[in-house]
Amino acid sequence: MEITADINLTKEQRARMELHSFLNILNILVGELQLLRLDLDQPEALPECTRMVESVLQAIEDGNLDDGLTWELAALNIFFDREIQEARAAAGAAGKDPGVQESVNNLNSILRVLTLRLEERRERIRNGSNWLPRSAKRLTENFMKFLAAVEKNSRGRYHIIFNVAAQESNDYLVNLKIEGPGGDTLVMPPVMQDVFRDLIANARKYTPPGGEITAGLAQTNKELRLVVEDNGKGIPQKEIGRVVEFGYRAKGTRDQTTKGGGFGLTKAYVTTRELGGRMWIESEEGRGTKIIIHIPMPGEQRVAV
Repeated sequence: MEITADINLTKEQRARMELHSFLNILNILVGELQLLRLDLDQPEALPECTRMVESVLQAIEDGNLDDGLTWELAALNIFFDREIQEARAAAGAAGKDPGVQESVNNLNSILRVLTLRLEERRERIRNGSNWLPRSAKRLTENFMKFLAAVEKNSRGRYHIIFNVAAQESNDYLVNLKIEGPGGDTLVMPPVMQDVFRDLIANARKYTPPGGEITAGLAQTNKELRLVVEDNGKGIPQKEIGRVVEFGYRAKGTRDQTTKGGGFGLTKAYVTTRELGGRMWIESEEGRGTKIIIHIPMPGEQRVAV
């Protein structure tokens, strides 16, 4: 089904949609900091890190992430290193517990992802919707690192693997392929990295462990093509046209706790339309969902490839 809805967003809604990735990461950080304080038995531990995260979260809810708050986020790992050392020293033996170390490792992993998102956001601000060269190999590595961070955050509830021969009953199998029109290089607007990542995250979120996710990104000499498919919960037929609405969640997902705001599909659709592209959703309740996006390349880029 091709999606053709008109989406009208307020200024605040658009800002929250564009900051969707940060909202996800910061909500995860809040939860991990709470777990770490419990492990340390120190309810007031890491006060500056907590203040910074909560301050930026509120700014995003208000639709605003200014330069000052961006720099706070960039400095968050420095404050975390300092405050966790202080908290572990004050906790004595409890600070050396394996559970504490697991939380610290997890938080460091999330902070590395946050640093990457900040770099990507600066690039988007500098370049807007310009099409830029990307290495397919580097993109693949970045998406695999993202999935590794998602797995780590599950604390052993599931694994994410890339080889069907290695899949166990509680593993997600991800088939990921990125290709340029010839060789390793493709060109794309930087925001499409966000879109691709958000759609993969959605597919994982609404697919039970043991499921399969197929994600592909390819550039032809005429267009950029993106496909993400899963065998998860699926979307009721009558709701497919509505899932791109801001904050809308389909039946069967509304009782599922998530860290995001429900803006991933909205961002994918709005971005696709603004780039002159088309988006299709194929889905069946209980059997999975397939998202297809085609974006025409600007004329000068067609000549370049």
